[in-house]
Amino acid sequence: MFGKINLKHLRYFYAVASEGSIASASNALHISPQTISGQIGVFEDSIGIQLFDRVGKKLIITDAGKHVLRYAEEIFVLSSELEQSLKNSSCETRSLTVGTTDSIPKILSLELLSIDTNEATSDHWVCREGDFAQLLSEIAVNKLDLIISDRPVSPDYPIRAHSCFLGECGLSFYSAKQDCESMRSDFPQSLNHQAFLMPSDKSTQHRNLRSWFTDKNLEPRIAAEFDDSALMKYFGQIGHGIFCTPSIVEAHVTSQYNVEVVGRTNDIKERFYAIIPDRKSKHPFVQRIIEHAIGLFTETS
Repeated sequence: MFGKINLKHLRYFYAVASEGSIASASNALHISPQTISGQIGVFEDSIGIQLFDRVGKKLIITDAGKHVLRYAEEIFVLSSELEQSLKNSSCETRSLTVGTTDSIPKILSLELLSIDTNEATSDHWVCREGDFAQLLSEIAVNKLDLIISDRPVSPDYPIRAHSCFLGECGLSFYSAKQDCESMRSDFPQSLNHQAFLMPSDKSTQHRNLRSWFTDKNLEPRIAAEFDDSALMKYFGQIGHGIFCTPSIVEAHVTSQYNVEVVGRTNDIKERFYAIIPDRKSKHPFVQRIIEHAIGLFTETS
């Protein structure tokens, strides 16, 4: 029969699952291995679920154990946040770990996250970059509090989170200055057979560009594809091909990389989202970032 969850037992289970062994959990908790092993057995009996398979001296977490672990991680992350909040009740500390997809230009990530922090509340964040799937897996296990992405999370994705639309813009196309004049008058047909620098096929922009080229009967020569959008711009700067970015960062790109705009299109819309776990929906720092980002797109629309 299923019994009530004992948080002490859950803590022992969480330590073993996180540390990888009873011995490591024993060192972390300063409790004997025998006690931890016995208490996990009691926990399994009380909930009627086998959390680990015993293979020799090794413990292998079961699928049911992985399910329990996801909840345990959230419980103890929230517990840690509560302890930190109470410790700093006289000077409230609000921290946030933000992930940005590697398909988003770094300057755009900078602008979206450039909110004024209040020294009195010691607001701060940790920034991480990765691909979309990687960041979703991290937010699922509470390693991230917010994701800035160029696509929303699918409604059927197994994660307690939702997408907030921040804004959209068209694309601007750039080339080294010596090549621009001859291409502007006949854009976008002037892209035909020109060397073109593409974002990697992991990005939404890559798929959108491919469709746009087909619709416009354009056949640029794909010279290279890049995971790193900054590296792509440097190649464009020295004349290796045309590249594009969301138009919202056009002024920065022309200034920073010494290139000129060949043309623009609104046929392709770059859309940006914040993916927010339900547990952070009311977080004041999250709300400030969302409001700032939406305002940024509104100003430039």
